Amino acid sequence: MNTIYNIIIHIYTLAIKVSSLFNLKARLWIEGRKNIFNNLKKKLKDEKNTVWFHCASLGEFEQAKPIINAYKLKYPNHKILLTFFSPSGFEVQKSNPIVDWVFYLPSDTKFNAKTFINITRPIKAIFIKYEFWFNYINELYNKKIPLYIVSAIFRKNQVFFKLKWFENQLRKITHIFVQDKQSHDLLNSIHINSQSISGDSRFDSVIANAEEKQNIKLVKEFSQNQITIVCGSTWPKDELILKRLIKNHQSYNYIIAPHEFNNIKNLQKQTNGLLFSKADKNNINASNVLIIDQIGILSHIYRYGKYAYIGGGFGRGIHNILEAVIYGVPVIFGPKYGKFKEARDLVNKKAAKSINNYQELVAALGYFEKFDKSITKKYINENSGATNKIVETL
Repeated sequence: MNTIYNIIIHIYTLAIKVSSLFNLKARLWIEGRKNIFNNLKKKLKDEKNTVWFHCASLGEFEQAKPIINAYKLKYPNHKILLTFFSPSGFEVQKSNPIVDWVFYLPSDTKFNAKTFINITRPIKAIFIKYEFWFNYINELYNKKIPLYIVSAIFRKNQVFFKLKWFENQLRKITHIFVQDKQSHDLLNSIHINSQSISGDSRFDSVIANAEEKQNIKLVKEFSQNQITIVCGSTWPKDELILKRLIKNHQSYNYIIAPHEFNNIKNLQKQTNGLLFSKADKNNINASNVLIIDQIGILSHIYRYGKYAYIGGGFGRGIHNILEAVIYGVPVIFGPKYGKFKEARDLVNKKAAKSINNYQELVAALGYFEKFDKSITKKYINENSGATNKIVETL
């Protein structure tokens, strides 16, 4: 199985190289890793107290952020190395001042894992949620460097519960902090004992974000005259439904923050929307559609909506709904949300609705017309505190 895994990693890396010829995200993935080992040597030099945090992308960083901040308070003499797998995380956070260095993670080959760890020499490693890179895990294990997985979720259909080789990789992890009892019980079923239920650190992250009370004046002015629907991290399949809603329901204001910007000109044309980058105090109310073409502000925009539509539910899965829920906003999303505990919880609490089409979206807006915000606020408070539980052990 080890050989098969390594072949898959090489094929995957080759596929990204081919994709980079015509795909910007793949090109950033490749270019960001050029000369990475030389750059690591120059930046880290002879550091001795490096702690390595690794995230897949921007969403996982929101889980890592409160842990990093709390860890720095506990260990002020340690330096933080942050790595990302995806450009959508690295490109946004590459200059984040809460860490000392930010790099891409080299692909998970045996050579890369050995070289990376020999250069960085971390005293411990913290991987976020789903980041199981087995050559890195093995190298950390062989060098007796503690590895922690935080805010993890496990499901019965995962390979860890089907193939012994993957199960054995989990035994090399020092401790796994899981989000829920179901994950805890699954790990117990294969006798993984170095694990505990901590909850999801994203709850602490969204609480901290909301407390910043960042006021975006133009968005505030745009949303104050009509009921506003904030549509976050949308994909083309989401936008098909939203465009119909915009056409038929002009009584709403719409804020749309696409997950990717490559189709933004068409979206603007089809909705007669105003780009945020072109907005000023004179034209902010010229359209009832405001398109956010700036990264990093969406989490602060949800406060201006009465409803939130979260994208991704017609693809691989929904994006972060907690960023909206923290403001007492009910959330609506597509049908593929089953992997996300918070989405399942909020559907059960009648604070979220999953929709399959335009008609169901209209019905969901009607359903949430008189929404009780205390439901979501209570849910956030009940699930906060994961950060302290995790940092106590680190």
